[in-house]
Amino acid sequence: MASLGWATPGYSAVEIQWWHAMSGRLGEKVKALAADFNGSQTQFKVVPTYKGSYSETVTAGIAAFRAKRHPHILQVYEVGTATMMAGGGAVKPVHELMTQSGEPFDPEVFIPAVAGFYTTPKGEMLSLPFNSSTPVLYYNKEAFQKAGLNPDMPPATWPEVERYSEKLLQAGYTCGFSTAWISWIHLENLGAWHNVPIGTRGNGFEGFDARLTLDNPLHVKHLQQLADWQKRGIFVYGGRRNLGNAKFSSGECPMYTESSAGYAGFKANARFEFGVGQLPYWPDIKGAPQNTIIGGASLWVLSGHAKVPYQGVAQFFSYLSSPDVQADWHQTTGYLPITRAAYEKSKADGFYEILPAAEIPIKQLTLNPPTRYSKGVRFHSMIQIRGVIYSALESVLSGKQKAKSALQGAMNRANRLLSRFQKNRR
Repeated sequence: MASLGWATPGYSAVEIQWWHAMSGRLGEKVKALAADFNGSQTQFKVVPTYKGSYSETVTAGIAAFRAKRHPHILQVYEVGTATMMAGGGAVKPVHELMTQSGEPFDPEVFIPAVAGFYTTPKGEMLSLPFNSSTPVLYYNKEAFQKAGLNPDMPPATWPEVERYSEKLLQAGYTCGFSTAWISWIHLENLGAWHNVPIGTRGNGFEGFDARLTLDNPLHVKHLQQLADWQKRGIFVYGGRRNLGNAKFSSGECPMYTESSAGYAGFKANARFEFGVGQLPYWPDIKGAPQNTIIGGASLWVLSGHAKVPYQGVAQFFSYLSSPDVQADWHQTTGYLPITRAAYEKSKADGFYEILPAAEIPIKQLTLNPPTRYSKGVRFHSMIQIRGVIYSALESVLSGKQKAKSALQGAMNRANRLLSRFQKNRR
């Protein structure tokens, strides 16, 4: 009945299929969002379906599109953005969707550092930001007190991280700091935080012919410093993605760089009081800190469906972007608010007075207007490129290679992937 058009009394609502990668508590929140929207009107019914991890969800969406059994909305993590853009006709850009549906839509209401990641150089929004986060520094306040450090003053710079770590080691800890998502935080965000590009063409935002430039002095210095610190126990590598989270929550490493979205997990698992600080920076880099960049995912609209369901998708996107819904999503999940209004509402609600740590990632993300080099990273094949980078970083941390040669090798391999994509696209 849904395919016949608008719902009328006695008929079923038009179904909107939404494939997502949110499990556990976040998955329950996604169901609640859909149920709330469904209860607000009778014409459409959003049906959320969990499809596995981010990569599994993207793979399922692409396979379904080829089989012409695809959903209306697909959640795609940020490293899949260029892949979705290269899909061409498979995607219905959000700015077109909203215009064609007649839904009120102002891209200026979104926080620039969030929205900019998902827009064209002309400012046209391609997908709707949904769950966005940015990296911060978590620190163990009890360990700081034990080491004679001020528990209310986390280190602001990398030299301070080194000095704090030395005191923590002297106090009996076997690790100063560790990290999750080492490529995202210590390479991609490191570049943005210091306004240093990691690639040409505005880090890939200005064309598919962009190439990586990983062997710049900042990244070589930082990676080699991590390797040197690891020899002294100041830094301990915990593994790819966020596999090292237990190093912080168990109390082994008193400092830890991780996504702002990791707050709820640490709150549930850590048996000590912890604080949140901004991501450290190198003070000898002029202009630093600039702004960090986001991770997380956005919602893409897939083409090939009838006109009426797209009207429902547009209404659902208006609902998701509304200040009340966004403020609630931000305050209950730990993800960033995607609009200025949701941020202001959270302030008015007194949310940051109760939980100051929740505002730090937003202040960091909006510290300065994004530049060409701090808007984000958008290279095709970024999922495979992240694997290449992980291998290079691990070879340095294990002492098998020096930072410069490892980054040059990773850059060459990644650029071959980009060249192959560009050649096949012609």
